[in-house]
Amino acid sequence: MSDEETTMLDRPAADRATVATPHTTAGPTWLGPVLIVGIVLAALNLRPAITSLGALFEETRTGLGMSGTVAGLITSVPALCFAVFGVTAPRLSRRFGPVAVVCAGMAAVAAGLLIRPFADGSAGFLAASALSLAGIALTNVLLPVIVKRYFPDRVGTLTGLYSMALAAGTSLAAAATVPLTDALGGSWRTGLLMWASLAVAAVLLWLPLARAARRADRAAAVAARSGASAAVRTDAGPRVARSRTAWALACYFGLQATGAYITMGWLPQIFRDAGVSASTAGVLLAVTMVMGVPLAFVIPGLAGRMRNQGAIAVTLGVFGLTGYLGLYVAPAAGAWAWALLLGVSNCAFPLVITMIGLRAKSPAGVVKLSAFAQSTGYLISIPGPLVIGALYQHSQGHLPAVAGGSWDLPLALMAGLLVPQIALGVLAGRDRTIEDECGVRD
Repeated sequence: MSDEETTMLDRPAADRATVATPHTTAGPTWLGPVLIVGIVLAALNLRPAITSLGALFEETRTGLGMSGTVAGLITSVPALCFAVFGVTAPRLSRRFGPVAVVCAGMAAVAAGLLIRPFADGSAGFLAASALSLAGIALTNVLLPVIVKRYFPDRVGTLTGLYSMALAAGTSLAAAATVPLTDALGGSWRTGLLMWASLAVAAVLLWLPLARAARRADRAAAVAARSGASAAVRTDAGPRVARSRTAWALACYFGLQATGAYITMGWLPQIFRDAGVSASTAGVLLAVTMVMGVPLAFVIPGLAGRMRNQGAIAVTLGVFGLTGYLGLYVAPAAGAWAWALLLGVSNCAFPLVITMIGLRAKSPAGVVKLSAFAQSTGYLISIPGPLVIGALYQHSQGHLPAVAGGSWDLPLALMAGLLVPQIALGVLAGRDRTIEDECGVRD
């Protein structure tokens, strides 16, 4: 490692986010600008496979003759796939390089989206969905790694850019799938198939990126062997399970994901039970999701300039607590305000992704931390929506059917989960790295 790189890694997080360092991998002059476009396009593809299905779930269930058990399994598959396949990302990245793996991930997303509309049964549909979700899982883990590796001086800005693209893709698929399906003839198969075109476009862009990055990696390896430059070992890195910061990030990731999945799955029902019409409840959910588009760009940039990101975690948590309190007190009267507040609170996702890039010094550290935090976090998030549903059904059977009455216990749990989330955000936001905690020297 060069003296300039060593000096850079000794700086606090705020300085690392704003001071330029040499790229760890040399490449053609066009690689950087095109890679930025590729990152944005990949991020746009990270949620339409999920939210487009949610918009047409009833039609899909009917068309495939799904049982209630299978339907419930499909709704829980995303978090499970993110956890299981995300663990494989570090090994694949070491073997093939992160750019090549993201390219393969986009190919898996495209293949799954192309196959599943033609499935004749639930098993085939589930398998094709799992293929797309596996590709999303790999990309989830490795996008922060690519940002850290190729743009170490712009971690906050680039993280904000792809977080904003991810939020835009989520909102676009949720809002546009049904109208576009109706315009194209009304078939749910067509409605799901059309999102494959976005994934195919991403594959076409990432193929030349993967080839260029591979050639650059080989050239760097040759130069290192000849003694012309120092190489950054991609198979090195700390044992992240020994780091308290890594565990804080993983648990923070899990709790914020729990809140996001609960919001996406249950917020419209909360409003409908309070007397809000079904169409308005859907718009309110869209408002909550759209809030993530501008804030997903602002928050990472702000976090990258700060030495300690705990204050942002506290602020987002307070917005969420206020939103849940509002849903408890006056769910219908203040519906728009509560939707906005919860939308701000759900922007903990771009914050934790930014902190993953700031809490590790090297690309090897980032890939291990990203895989650990996201895989562990998604496992933590799996029970949340199921528990809320069980509490809701229990409350319906034991409380009077008044507006908001059956949601008292679920709302209390949702608000209660924000308390440890805030505490973990403060711990994860401290200005330290996992390498320092694990005793790994540069």
